[in-house]
Amino acid sequence: MKKILNWQSKIEKNVLVVGLGESGLAAAKWLVRQRSQVTVSEKRKKADFNKDVVADLLRSGVKLEFGGHRIKTFLESDLIVVSPGISLDIKPLSQARDQGVPIIGEIELASRYLKTPCIAVTGTNGKSTVVHLIGEMLRKGGKRVFVGGNIGYPLTYYIAGEQEDDYVVLEVSSFQLDTTQTFSPLMALILNISPDHLDRYADYTSYGMSKERVFKNQGPEQILILNDDDPWLRKEQPKNGPTVYRYGLESKPERIAALENGGIAVKLPGEEMITFRLERFSLPGNHNRANLMAAIIPCLILKTPPSAMQEVIDHFQGLHHRIERVDTVRGITFYDDSKATNIDAAIKSVTSFSEPVVLIAGGRDKGSDYHRLVEGVSEKVKWAIFLGEASNLLSGAFGNKISWNMANSMTDAVSLAFNRAQEGDVVLLAPACASFDMFKDFRHRGEVFKEAVRKLKNGV
Repeated sequence: MKKILNWQSKIEKNVLVVGLGESGLAAAKWLVRQRSQVTVSEKRKKADFNKDVVADLLRSGVKLEFGGHRIKTFLESDLIVVSPGISLDIKPLSQARDQGVPIIGEIELASRYLKTPCIAVTGTNGKSTVVHLIGEMLRKGGKRVFVGGNIGYPLTYYIAGEQEDDYVVLEVSSFQLDTTQTFSPLMALILNISPDHLDRYADYTSYGMSKERVFKNQGPEQILILNDDDPWLRKEQPKNGPTVYRYGLESKPERIAALENGGIAVKLPGEEMITFRLERFSLPGNHNRANLMAAIIPCLILKTPPSAMQEVIDHFQGLHHRIERVDTVRGITFYDDSKATNIDAAIKSVTSFSEPVVLIAGGRDKGSDYHRLVEGVSEKVKWAIFLGEASNLLSGAFGNKISWNMANSMTDAVSLAFNRAQEGDVVLLAPACASFDMFKDFRHRGEVFKEAVRKLKNGV
């Protein structure tokens, strides 16, 4: 028999937070303020964490269990809040689930107390860019906006305050959506669905169905915005669910936004067509034009002045580690796209350039098929440099189709790439893999790449 937790009447709750990352820490702090009895279970050792953070949690009454997960703690909990980085298949969670202990994530926890209209953005690639574009456009239009979720601040930080903003814009990952139950945003956006995280999901279908959870609780009063160029999303037809708006690169009757005459034309139902100019939009590639469409649509629905939106388009410089220009050394330009952590993102990154590309790729494998990468970049990449755990998988896929070298470190990779490139070429870090074999995260990997480029330039 499943336990039923009445949030309004049961103040003293025995809640277990699994994982002390950013979202786990935020959830633990908020739960303590709700007078919950909070325990944190963390696989890593106590020494891996900031001493002040640990001391603060202990002072607040949080019980901390480091160095592994204790099944007894899981089974004795009234509620488990699991961090997105934790697999839901680990033994303690499986046993707790079998015993009827409710298991949710931080997004689900916070959304139950959220009073502000929410725009939720998911997809395999482009989420962070779209979330920031929406946030900037709404702010330029005079609205107060909280931007967070999978990027920046966890949603729990927002509900801990006065919730005075006009809108909440969230990036939500598949891992976060896996632990939602009642989450139902005012607007949901799915940008694309391509194979990723197949080390965590049984197959591509399971991964895609995880993304679909973003709209499963929506009704006709809510809105779902879909990229109609994506084969999966083109077939998406929610029954008795949200109002669906579609966009794509080419104009079609069922699409409300498309590229026309060098700009983006949008026509909402019952409204006049509005066109946005792209001459000063700095992000390369059609995938970024599609991302821009996705950001424009919810802002227009919310009556944001087009002039304010155009100003953001003209001045938006993109985010760090997303096809970010680093420097030019002897006519060879280096770009950091460390966030390209899957095959689809790496292909889009490479094909954004008209110049020949020397590609730096590799890291921790996520169950990807690297033959797809070879097929997607073979006309652009003149040489490839591999590093990290997936090096042998990459070299096996590239074979003799594209020349390649192995590197022992990022510094070594940058040096090898520079030696293989010629004036006018691009050296691109687009790993197509996770970063956790050699780096803390994609940001750390990108910064190490930038530093290697700086050292190269100073030494040349």
